Amino acid sequence: MILLVADTSGKQGGVGLVRAGDAQSIEVIEEVPLVGGTFSAQLIPQVAALLSKHGLTKREIDAFIVIAGPGSFTGLRVGLAAIKALAEILQKPIVPVSLLEVVALAARVEGQVLAAIDAGRGEVYVGEYRVKNDSAERLKEQLLPIAEFLSAAAGSSVVTTSESLAATARRAELPVVLIESVDAAMIARLGWKKLRAAETVTPEGLEANYIRRSDAEIFAKPAPRS
Repeated sequence: MILLVADTSGKQGGVGLVRAGDAQSIEVIEEVPLVGGTFSAQLIPQVAALLSKHGLTKREIDAFIVIAGPGSFTGLRVGLAAIKALAEILQKPIVPVSLLEVVALAARVEGQVLAAIDAGRGEVYVGEYRVKNDSAERLKEQLLPIAEFLSAAAGSSVVTTSESLAATARRAELPVVLIESVDAAMIARLGWKKLRAAETVTPEGLEANYIRRSDAEIFAKPAPRS
């Protein structure tokens, strides 16, 4: 089975082709970066180039696995719109995946796990999970100030891609696992499991999980009373 994996949630992104076999078999055929935030100009051409390079056609894509958030408003909108269009044309399923869940599972630790991603502005995307046997039960996903992130992390193992958040957690004497980055293999592994469990959506049902409100929502002036 050929899976197309896409992540446009951050300033840097990536798209990859993955071959999935049995329940444990994931082979990344190739992953290429999407750089500089201009995902709208890169994603579809990179997909076409990857398919051509490996002698595949778009009709051979069996499913799409995409990071649905949290992350950049613009990046997520562009990435999800492209995946929606491809899935609609090809009539193939979409598996939306939480970046926080990918991070939580990447450390391969069990018990109470708190995934933390730097959200900028002194805030942290936080996902609280109960991890057992390579499965993560989501308890809560939220956006917290750093001080509240430390309070939420009490009693959990912290997993993060951010060196600064890892250092902050260590100063608070919390157990920390720092992972270098999220790659196509990590995303595909979780997405393949969800696909086998039929946790898919249609193009119409694919929505971004921003967690943070947009600036337009935050700074919108209330409508005048009539």
